[in-house]
Amino acid sequence: MSEIERDPVTGTETTGHVWDGIKELNTPLPKWWLYVLYATIVWAIGYWIVYPAWPTVVGYTHGVLGYSTRGTYDQQAAAAAEAQKAWLDRIANASVEQIAQDPELFDFAQNGGRAVFAENCAPCHGAGGQGTPGFPVLADDSWLWGGKLSDIEHTIRVGVRSTHPDTRASEMPKFGADQVLTPDQISDVADYVLSLSGGTVDPATAARGAPIYADNCVACHGDKGQGNQELGAPAFNDSIWMYGGDHRSIVAQVTRPRHGVMPTWEGRLNDNWIKMLTVYVHSLSGGQ
Repeated sequence: MSEIERDPVTGTETTGHVWDGIKELNTPLPKWWLYVLYATIVWAIGYWIVYPAWPTVVGYTHGVLGYSTRGTYDQQAAAAAEAQKAWLDRIANASVEQIAQDPELFDFAQNGGRAVFAENCAPCHGAGGQGTPGFPVLADDSWLWGGKLSDIEHTIRVGVRSTHPDTRASEMPKFGADQVLTPDQISDVADYVLSLSGGTVDPATAARGAPIYADNCVACHGDKGQGNQELGAPAFNDSIWMYGGDHRSIVAQVTRPRHGVMPTWEGRLNDNWIKMLTVYVHSLSGGQ
């Protein structure tokens, strides 16, 4: 029997293993550590028995409790739907005006509308309705098609230049591309349009643009640039521009106008969601 070798520094037995002159000490693991290890093994075996754990060819082991997070979610969702049913029934039987006048119903519609807006509208109009280039701001008091609750609800339902048979629709003529106006005339009328919102322009150029505006633009945008919500024609006297408010941007829009598209949400959102979304959008700026 070989003599037990001990480390001369610590006095601990060695295992006899040596790597590059380094000897391995025979130091057992602490008993508390081993007990914890054994406990976790027992716990794992118990978990496999009690809860779903192992995949099989046609499914998985369900465990003696038959628990699943999906089942718990379904129960919670059903309970939430039942709790909301009374509110949703009230929404279904009320107009958007009645919802806005009922403080409790308004709060419920606000929360629901905010969620619908975040999922469906924010990518174009911004998280707070601040708009993005080419998409209208919803947090100001300038409305293309009207800012009353009924106006907003109708716009949401039918969209703008969408596939809905009653969609909101308007087209600005291509004054430059169709050679209705010359480039010089377009430049002059652009300066006049800028002057309507207090922009800095050459008075002489704006004066030349005034009669051009009167002949070609007044019918839709108004004699003072106040716009026309029945036609979806934007105002020019409020310094709110969808495609840019500098001379170059206005010239480009008059020459070959861009026309945005808003999808119809009727059929994609149910009536309750449309009503709640209407109330929420209306509240972003106070509406009309």
